[in-house]
Amino acid sequence: MADYTQTRQTMVDSQIKTVKVTDDRIIEALRKTPREDFLPAHLKSIAYVDEDLRIKGDRYLTEPMVLARLLQAAEVSISDAALVVGCTTGYAVALMATLADTVVGVEDDAEFVAQADQTLSARGIDNAAVVEGPLPEGYKRQAPYDVILIEGCCGQVPDDMVAQLAPGGRLVTLTDDRGVGKAILMRRSAGGAVGTRVLFDASVPPLRSFAHEPEFQF
Repeated sequence: MADYTQTRQTMVDSQIKTVKVTDDRIIEALRKTPREDFLPAHLKSIAYVDEDLRIKGDRYLTEPMVLARLLQAAEVSISDAALVVGCTTGYAVALMATLADTVVGVEDDAEFVAQADQTLSARGIDNAAVVEGPLPEGYKRQAPYDVILIEGCCGQVPDDMVAQLAPGGRLVTLTDDRGVGKAILMRRSAGGAVGTRVLFDASVPPLRSFAHEPEFQF
């Protein structure tokens, strides 16, 4: 069995620390979590390249640098309840589980759900679960959440998803701004208002279930 420990360390040193990711908890999570375990056999050898990896169809594992920066922007606390939407095989769920108190992953592909459950269980991660369901609906049963991460580029973030944020909650994802990918942070104030801030430019594959609704035309 190949040992990716040094490759993982190189990824942290060359891809993560060089883009102003300074949160030691995130760096340690990336250092200890084997990304290769969440990939099919033919992709394990390139688990730590600095790009999104297509797992199946139009679904990808998010580039480590982008994922790390989103997690840092979310300011995840050890007491937080977190939701990861579009989690595919569960890599981001595993990272989030080291940062938050409880984590729910939502995925609409039954095969991905089974793979995620198996890998998380094998790693002894008992504060996270992955459920099957429509991605735009999130997971209302466990709402509200202190942190929501949507993996992939969203044409729009559904209001129902934003409604699952707790007061003070943060939602991070990427959107398409006229062909340019933008990482964003949405934050709910104590009074309930939600503000949005652009964080950085990044291009990741789109989540089709979060596409823009067509505009009505006469």
